[in-house]
Amino acid sequence: MNVEIITIGDELLLGQVVDTNSAWMGAELAKEGFRVRGITSIGDDADEIKDTIGRLLEKTDIVLVTGGLGPTKDDITLRTLCEFFETKMVFSERIYKNIEAFLAGRPGAMNELNRMQAMVPEKATVISNTVGTAPITWFERDGKILVSMPGVPVEMKTVMNNEIIPRLKQYFRVPSIQHRHIIVGGYSESALAIKLEEWENNLPDFVKLAYLPQIGLMRLRLTASMNDPQELSRVLDAQIEKVKPILGDAILALEDITPEVVVGNLLRQKKMTMATAESCTGGNIAHLITSVSGSSDYYKGSVVAYANEIKHNILGVSESDLNTYGAVSQQVVEQMVRGVQSRFKTDVAVATSGVAGPNGGTPEKPVGMVWIAVAVRDKVVSECFQFGKLRDRNITRATIEALVLLKKELEK
Repeated sequence: MNVEIITIGDELLLGQVVDTNSAWMGAELAKEGFRVRGITSIGDDADEIKDTIGRLLEKTDIVLVTGGLGPTKDDITLRTLCEFFETKMVFSERIYKNIEAFLAGRPGAMNELNRMQAMVPEKATVISNTVGTAPITWFERDGKILVSMPGVPVEMKTVMNNEIIPRLKQYFRVPSIQHRHIIVGGYSESALAIKLEEWENNLPDFVKLAYLPQIGLMRLRLTASMNDPQELSRVLDAQIEKVKPILGDAILALEDITPEVVVGNLLRQKKMTMATAESCTGGNIAHLITSVSGSSDYYKGSVVAYANEIKHNILGVSESDLNTYGAVSQQVVEQMVRGVQSRFKTDVAVATSGVAGPNGGTPEKPVGMVWIAVAVRDKVVSECFQFGKLRDRNITRATIEALVLLKKELEK
């Protein structure tokens, strides 16, 4: 079943607000068997809104609209939808009571502008907004559906999960669609495609493979659809089993999760604790680890040892080795990882030292050179990487490679 998404708002076109709604909606709809054919962003212009809706309803079954439902004069979506569907705005006592209940306890919150949000299109099915004041409207015409929702992400996500997707599944019969994800480290897109060429060529015709590159990682997504969900699951699982021996320990996860979640799960399973000592990554590893809810179960802390005196005074790196080998060296990064492991009394530690760029490189240690060390109890391993010239990408790649190296050592 095909879906088109329209996002409305001048702020989107001016770059003042980033459209995260469409990506989230596309992912959630795909899980339920709906296919998003296109995403259109338009400004707060009545003629453009009507022209876009008319064009998209001619070629698709479902149009989902977000934005332009606020109480101010620049929010024109509902009035424009009334014109398009040849109806009028009427006052809804039910929606008004919902708004009152939502604003209860906020002195002065119920003003004339908020009261006006109880004005809704007469011909639409009006769905209550449980986390905001803007109404959600559901229009039907010739077996096709248009739904108008707020642009505020939490409001849109709540109504999509609780109301819109369940209603769409009742209204339309959709085939079972399933996805499988494989997160892979250590390969470029082209190198991975060569590695998987035979496996990919032998996939069933109805199974589609997508390569989704990220900095330092590759996400593979298998997608297939059929009427029998159990058989579909069996087919996809069989393909995953076939690819496991091909990729080996390059596989970070067989689900769509991030390296920091993978590492966190392993640490929790093994009842291990972790600390980090970061130079060129500047605390980015610590940031990712602590972005995971519950990371306090295993993560103790970090030293961002950017200057050599911090490496020496706090982490115990030999001043002689700093002078002889330099901060970007195997000797120094291994002492950093041992130093932070000892001072934080953890089972596991990670350390980085490198030349993030764009300045600071030498012929011996060019921009993009990064040493990474991992300590797991009494064992220390280290590896040197040569990345590119872009500072932000080097920091991200070093962060990911550090987590990948740690994951491999935790699994040994």
